[in-house]
Amino acid sequence: MSEISTKPYFLRAIYEWCTDNGFTPYVSVRVSGAVQVPMEFVRKGEIVLNISFGATSGLKMDNDAISFKARFGGVSREIRVPVSHVQAIFASENGQGMVFDAVSIEEESAADAIPEASKPSLGLAAVSVPQENAEKEVSTEVTEAGTKETQKKSEKPSLKVVK
Repeated sequence: MSEISTKPYFLRAIYEWCTDNGFTPYVSVRVSGAVQVPMEFVRKGEIVLNISFGATSGLKMDNDAISFKARFGGVSREIRVPVSHVQAIFASENGQGMVFDAVSIEEESAADAIPEASKPSLGLAAVSVPQENAEKEVSTEVTEAGTKETQKKSEKPSLKVVK
């Protein structure tokens, strides 16, 4: 009997940690023919999905796949992501989570034949906002009361592997 991968257990653990702490869990997914997601939202061969209780219906995280229903542009869609295609799971609020080493689609089919000791290792994730993408101030000169208003506009953070 072949050994079950630890990856689905880590995914469920980080998901539970996110929900216990009031964070919003997201997964980064490498898209191929085996992934059932709305292709119009795929960018550079990947998609990031909100898998929180409020964003999904019928979420099921088993050892082979993550499946659920979600709305995209107001339209309900069936989503199915094989666990092998999940690149990372993290909390959107603070970026903490786990990144999994990338495995090419060709290597993926041969991964079951590779002994567990030589399979890709896991890493921790951290989100950082590069200095050039840090919050930028947007000012409005004068309001009706004659005061100056300042708003902050922030760019999207980036995910990097911490070793």
